[in-house]
Amino acid sequence: MIKRWKLTETNEQKVQALAAELKVHPLVSRILNGRGIETFEEARKYFRPDLSQLHDPWLMKDMQQAVDRILSAVHRKEKILVFGDYDVDGTSSVAMMYQMLHTIHDPTHIDFYIPHRHREGYGISRTGIDFAIEQGFGLIISVDCGIKSIDLVGYAKDHGIDFIVCDHHLPDNQLPPAVAILNPKQPGCLYPYKELCGCGVAYKLVTAVCRTLGLADENFLVYLDLVAIAIGADVVPMTGENRALCFLGLKKINENPNHGIAALMSLSGIQAPVSIRSLVFTIAPRVNAAGRMDDARKAVQMFVAQTYQEALLYAHLLHADNADRRETDSNITEEALALIEGNETLRNRKSTVLYQSHWHKGVVGIVASRLIEKYYRPTIVLTQSGELASGSARSVPGFNLYEALHACREYLLGYGGHFAAAGMTLNPENLENFSRKFEEVVSQTIDPRFLIPELQVDAIARFTDLDFQLFRIIEQMEPFGPENSKPVLVSKGVKNTGYSKLLKEKHLRLFLQQDEVIISAIGFNMADKWPLLESGQLLDIAYNLEVNEWNGEKNLQLKMVDIKVHA
Repeated sequence: MIKRWKLTETNEQKVQALAAELKVHPLVSRILNGRGIETFEEARKYFRPDLSQLHDPWLMKDMQQAVDRILSAVHRKEKILVFGDYDVDGTSSVAMMYQMLHTIHDPTHIDFYIPHRHREGYGISRTGIDFAIEQGFGLIISVDCGIKSIDLVGYAKDHGIDFIVCDHHLPDNQLPPAVAILNPKQPGCLYPYKELCGCGVAYKLVTAVCRTLGLADENFLVYLDLVAIAIGADVVPMTGENRALCFLGLKKINENPNHGIAALMSLSGIQAPVSIRSLVFTIAPRVNAAGRMDDARKAVQMFVAQTYQEALLYAHLLHADNADRRETDSNITEEALALIEGNETLRNRKSTVLYQSHWHKGVVGIVASRLIEKYYRPTIVLTQSGELASGSARSVPGFNLYEALHACREYLLGYGGHFAAAGMTLNPENLENFSRKFEEVVSQTIDPRFLIPELQVDAIARFTDLDFQLFRIIEQMEPFGPENSKPVLVSKGVKNTGYSKLLKEKHLRLFLQQDEVIISAIGFNMADKWPLLESGQLLDIAYNLEVNEWNGEKNLQLKMVDIKVHA
């Protein structure tokens, strides 16, 4: 797939000044400047995240009301229910809040509730509130959900149950009638960092409760590993407080992880030091698989297990769910690709809408993302859900998916989501009309550039700039994530030495030369670029810098991201 390369803009004067101040190569300061780092102090904070970078929880609107209501419930021996979503952010939030409450309240007065993805859907559910009514709960603390559940929070209130809502999703104009709403994005909230995930918001409440009771810091620092896995999995910006929380959480994972995380690491074959990449691509999918394929309650039970042996029992269940998820996801993706490839009309559209009644509801969002990897355009994958069709949508960067669905609302029974991802339900008889309308909306509104993936390039580098010192500095830029991705460098006018080769008809092993310097590179799943190498033309390459260790010897290596003919 052809990519648009976009070089990050930098201020050369500031680049040179920062290089002098930090005593580093200008290439390093150029990468930093592109991320908004302009001074020695900003660089120090960036490379050395610590607890001082976490904001005071009391800056969050309604924090006092939330703490007071929890302590009142403890004093009056009320039953408290923790209610959370079925994904990683939700289950880790529930586990954290549930465990904290166990340290300050009668354990028999605490329970948690995770809605079943297929029976109840996302967020606060009527079934969940009815459970709270039947069991005599006086307070519900929702985590990673609730900000849009106006009617259901009102329903709970009518039955004498108070709500504390901890959420990070964008609120509507009307807010639920809760006794306290913790959400940095709500109007009037002066909390300085707006991009916390759901677990991050819940962590601020946990911190405030512990500090109010005069408990040692360890009583809330112990949950930093759960916060880190939620930040990585929920794809929130890896900036500011998120980056500090994730950095500290990774440190805890590598020193003394939660039993559940330790069990998943063992089953997945991950050894310390654990990177954010391991959390996102290995640990998180196993946690998510519980809710996708079965019941996410077991994920919480794994996180709150008192012993490693108990956690391992639940981890095995998640591991099995993930194996099922991978097989299901793979089969459906294969079917979906075949549908597109066998239909010229579908191939030539600017959007993808696919429906098959037998597809598994739990993986249609993943399949939509897989299809975008092949056909880069807004994509919706639907399946049968009872008498209705329901599914998930994924966008490409720059295109507002929610607005596009809003324009098609005449054919939808319900829809929700945000700029990049959404869900919807509709009557099966409206599928054709909806698909046609969605294609019309996308065709008329999408900027053609957004149908070509953009590759953000940090800096232009020459092979003579590449050394182990640069690699070590890049390593210290972890944890990587949105808005702090692993640096992509570009080298221009590079030539193939003639020793490059094709591996297993899929991958490239490259030996490239520039300025008399020869360096090896690996290009996974880049066999389509082989003709460029054979052509003998000069090339422009985009890559990440890494180290390859073989037989105890370490050498710099380029991990290819893209290859073009030299411009």
